[in-house]
Amino acid sequence: MALGVTDLRKGIVFSFEGKPFRVVEYSQKVVGRGGSIVNVKIKNLNDGKVLEKTFKGNEQLDSVDLTYSNVQFLYSDDSKFYFMDNETYEQIEISKDSIGDQAGYLKEGDVVKAMKLDNVTVSVELPKNVYLKVEYTEDVVKGDTTSNVMKDAKLETGITVKAPAFIKVGDEISVDTETGAYRERKK
Repeated sequence: MALGVTDLRKGIVFSFEGKPFRVVEYSQKVVGRGGSIVNVKIKNLNDGKVLEKTFKGNEQLDSVDLTYSNVQFLYSDDSKFYFMDNETYEQIEISKDSIGDQAGYLKEGDVVKAMKLDNVTVSVELPKNVYLKVEYTEDVVKGDTTSNVMKDAKLETGITVKAPAFIKVGDEISVDTETGAYRERKK
């Protein structure tokens, strides 16, 4: 099945030059006489490399048949992430390059969706939001308690996000896995 370039959106997987890519960023410009240009950042699912491409509105791309299964994150080492398929109990390895920035949202025991292409796991799909524990943040300055003051909060996975002033060490907060933005404190 063919995809038009205007069908591309963030997260869509397609085949380009015989390799599977996922759209990381997407923007479309409409030019004169109804044409359009689509600028995308795409990530190669085999080696993790990110490319910037420009497609014209009439170009066609090949869709990719993906299958998904639930996997549990076990651990990572210097070069790979290790998961276990929840149905077959098979252990799956994915390169650090393929996981990329998603690593900051994975903690041991998390269940995510494994993306398989021709029965080979190429990447994982995270939930929209994840809860992570705050490991370190500055104490709030007395009198600086307005709700719009944001501060850095280092989370249990090592990433740092901007969080409201009332967040303290030990709190669990919800983080958007696409933008890295704070959503809410767990009640």
